Amino acid sequence: MELFADLDRIIQGYLPADKIELVKRAFVIARDAHEGQFRSSGEPYITHPVAVASIIAEMHLDHEAVMAALLHDVIEDTPYTEQQLKQEFGASVAEIVDGVSKLDKLKFRTRQEAQVENFRKMILAMTRDIRVVLIKLADRTHNMRTLGALRPDKRRRIAKETLEIYCPLAHRLGIEHIKNELEDLSFEAMYPHRYEVLKKLVDTARSNRQELIERISNEIKARLENAGIFARVWGREKHLYKIYQKMRAKDQEFHSIMDIYAFRIIVKNADDCYRVLGQMHSLYKPRPGRVKDYIAVPKANGYQSLQTSMIGPHGVPVEVHIRTEEMEQVAEMGVTAHWVYKESGKNDSTTAQIRAQRWLQSLVEIQQSVGNSFEFIENVKSEFFPKEIFVFTPKGRIVELPKGATAVDFAYAVHSDVGNSCVGVTVEHKPYPLFKALESGQTVNIITDPNAHPKAAWLNFAVTARAKTRIRHYLKQRCKDDAVRLGERELSTALEPHTLGDLAMERIQKVLDKLKLSSTDELLREIGLGNQQAVAIAHQLIGEPMKANGNDQATPLSNTLIVAPTLTANAQFAQCCHPIPGDPIMGQSMANHGLLIHHQHCGNLKQNRHLMQAKWENVQSAANFDAELQIEILNEQNALPSLMTAITASESGIQNIWTEELESNLLLVILQISVKDTKHLANVVHRIKGITGVVNVKRNINE
Repeated sequence: MELFADLDRIIQGYLPADKIELVKRAFVIARDAHEGQFRSSGEPYITHPVAVASIIAEMHLDHEAVMAALLHDVIEDTPYTEQQLKQEFGASVAEIVDGVSKLDKLKFRTRQEAQVENFRKMILAMTRDIRVVLIKLADRTHNMRTLGALRPDKRRRIAKETLEIYCPLAHRLGIEHIKNELEDLSFEAMYPHRYEVLKKLVDTARSNRQELIERISNEIKARLENAGIFARVWGREKHLYKIYQKMRAKDQEFHSIMDIYAFRIIVKNADDCYRVLGQMHSLYKPRPGRVKDYIAVPKANGYQSLQTSMIGPHGVPVEVHIRTEEMEQVAEMGVTAHWVYKESGKNDSTTAQIRAQRWLQSLVEIQQSVGNSFEFIENVKSEFFPKEIFVFTPKGRIVELPKGATAVDFAYAVHSDVGNSCVGVTVEHKPYPLFKALESGQTVNIITDPNAHPKAAWLNFAVTARAKTRIRHYLKQRCKDDAVRLGERELSTALEPHTLGDLAMERIQKVLDKLKLSSTDELLREIGLGNQQAVAIAHQLIGEPMKANGNDQATPLSNTLIVAPTLTANAQFAQCCHPIPGDPIMGQSMANHGLLIHHQHCGNLKQNRHLMQAKWENVQSAANFDAELQIEILNEQNALPSLMTAITASESGIQNIWTEELESNLLLVILQISVKDTKHLANVVHRIKGITGVVNVKRNINE
């Protein structure tokens, strides 16, 4: 039992004797099951499960979690089955072990697919039992501690995956000590030379700073003692990877980062936190706008603290984090602080576990609405490392959103129905643009209309995964409905002078059976999407040859297709003429490709017989569209820079540029630019015409 000694010492500190005996039984079974197996380092394999269990025990998780950590590789690497574990230790332990094993057994065609799908499976496993992912984090932590036995390329790959998936996950669950260790270990594995250089610099800087740290610490202690506030005070060190990140992100020198002196002050209760804040601001001069109150409004992962930045002795920046002992535990341990699992019956909605469970459930909702794992990951990325803002409903409810979130995000955060029926917003009782970012402290009131619906353009400025998912879901559904309407119009035209209602149901059913379709709506949708030709279907329904309209011109229709500024699934915009909102447009039915929207004057429409009249749903758009301009300008030194400046000043962007020298010292410039609508394009053209040397500006619509 020598290998069990370290783990035994930890669990003796918090588990009752009967639970410790169960853990010992799990150790014996794990040891015997892994007998004869060794790690890459040459150590007996059992050292790994024991180390993982020790990390779990250091978090003071329950005995089932410690047992599952000891057994987490048994199903995968030994003849032991889940059923045997269930009989020996109960269903809960067996399910956790099975959950961890399934995360390791997934096989994929590509490494990118493996990483994405692994993460998706992990999120879903977490919702069933969060202990699954806590063991996975502990497993990854010990593997990172023992990376030295692996090849350098494998070390770098595992370290990169750890930084991209496991570190954000640990942070979102609030387990900062695990996140910090994983980041430093990954940094060392990916950039060993940079790590060593930075470590030596930090060690040297810390020894040089000791005297000033002690002076500031003593000044803080003395001030608090005089005020009658009992507190623990110590200097807080930034870990290496965080220092490295700041140097890269802000292009700062090492000394400017190390010259920030950070301290932590731990007090008895929240009232003392605010008293300490007042004392600190009377001791050192506070820096405007650098005080953050995460006690009144905690972060998403449960973190609570008062944070302030001040100017200390000799003008050095001093950062102070003020919190209670309980807040300190949550800040370090996150979801594992004051571990309370559901079996205990405690129903405190403020516990870290409950908050994490709610977040995980929201991820499951997203997963159920998206099409594939990659789309899921893109949505979930916005849920990691959010810089939060806090806004209020008219009734005073606090809504937490990521920085940059708009009123649309707020509407969907309140309720999906509110988002779907949103038509406008007032902020502080004044009209406010839907696309404009909200700011902390604002009171937001969503104006709704039961007949309203989400706009595709909202996807250009929605920030939260919930909002984007709900909008996409609606648009996909609407595209199906649009396809049915389009198919009905095309089939009605092809059937003339007959109508669908004139036909016997038996004849329609015969066509449906032949095409393996379940309903008339499905048939119409297939026509609208371009997967079936209306003329061919009409021929099958009538039973006689059907002739297409022989005119070269588009057939005028009483019903007009309404085109949203951004289309999905059943339509796209033609690249030959680049139609934009405000242009007269036509719809072209493309076999197996749905509907293609053209400018009405596009030359490619002249010989086409499968056209639909169309118009824009909304001429003014928040989305960007491509437009092509042909510009003749004098071939002088500043010709192109002047064009760039004019386009940028018009709030447009350049997607592509092509130039050709003409006669008479002229330069032909063909620009593909992004604009919102014809009004925006007219503004761009006006600015270009105002440039000295411009001879002619023309839009290219392939006439």
